[in-house]
Amino acid sequence: MRVLHIFNNHRQGGGSDNAWTETIRLSRASGIEVEVFSRTSKDLSPTFRDKARAAVSGVYAPDTIRAAAGAVARFGPDLVHTHELYPLISPWVIRRVAKMGIPVVHTVYDYRLTCPVATHYQHGTICHRCTGGGEYWAVLNNCRDNRAESIAYAVRNAVARRFGLYRDHVSEFITQTDFGRLWLIRDVGIDPGRITVIPCAVEMPAAPTDPVKGDYIAFAGRFVPEKGVEMLVEAARRTGLPLRLAGNAETHPAIRPGDPVECVLTPTRESLMRFYRGARFLVVPSLWYETFGLVAAEAMAQGVPVLASRIGALQHVMADGVTGLLFEPGSVDDLVAKMSLLWNSPELCRQLGNAANMHVRDKFNGEAHMRHLMAAYERALSTRILHP
Repeated sequence: MRVLHIFNNHRQGGGSDNAWTETIRLSRASGIEVEVFSRTSKDLSPTFRDKARAAVSGVYAPDTIRAAAGAVARFGPDLVHTHELYPLISPWVIRRVAKMGIPVVHTVYDYRLTCPVATHYQHGTICHRCTGGGEYWAVLNNCRDNRAESIAYAVRNAVARRFGLYRDHVSEFITQTDFGRLWLIRDVGIDPGRITVIPCAVEMPAAPTDPVKGDYIAFAGRFVPEKGVEMLVEAARRTGLPLRLAGNAETHPAIRPGDPVECVLTPTRESLMRFYRGARFLVVPSLWYETFGLVAAEAMAQGVPVLASRIGALQHVMADGVTGLLFEPGSVDDLVAKMSLLWNSPELCRQLGNAANMHVRDKFNGEAHMRHLMAAYERALSTRILHP
């Protein structure tokens, strides 16, 4: 089988970039002939000119679409697998590929199909106002905290919805959890028969660590409001427990002098794995509907239990009381209680860590990932949606 992957890398990387990179690696290892067509947001400078370029190409990027079509023509794939397409490619590439008679499989990593800023979280609350045609709310609420950017994001979402660029031209959708599947059915209107649930593949260590030996509490992720870092810092302040934040900056504004909190940089995958293995447990204090929570699965693979918000797909990635503990989203009091319990219960911590390692080994392995992926590819080839 020949598969062309099309994606736009994020400026600062992230879980979705890691997820499709692993899918491509596993595909090649399984004998699939793979080619890649990509763009990267790192090419965009903070100048007005490049911001304008990103705004325009997010709505329609004719040069890039022609280049992608040329890559399809040269490679001659059996199907095309698309991932993140904003801002430099745009979902019009899906329509173009379908017009060429090639079925498209699309993996969704966030809520971009119904939310211009992809999170359904803005200004401290969950928000669904843009779902089903209300993209103007992104402008009224100034969801990007920049009026021009908010308009650009709203317009590109409205155009994609109005022309059915995803809905009418994708043969098979892939999501990582049942939570994402229900969202595609309920809010996007996708036929359940066109959706495959494929958890992210997680690389396993040679042997799990003993979390009881960990001397700090860990957080890994971007320093953005929906990740709940401010709440976690407050919990560390109240408990006095050591907290280390691995994010996209060397400091965080929520940290005060005297707080038991420090920021660390993990520029490589190896350094991130070492960071997990040095922790007593990982906290995922998200305030938005995570679509998977790759950092949780990665830490669990290392044998590190996870303390996570009871929200979104995190409830599908881990099992409360089995591989970690869940706490009420946004509740500092509940987070403080669960952090103290896990830190002061070494046998519970070890038990949860061992179960977490086995859970990831059984559910998120590469073999299962490829089995489900091949099934999705076969369905796309047999029930292809071409250009109407």
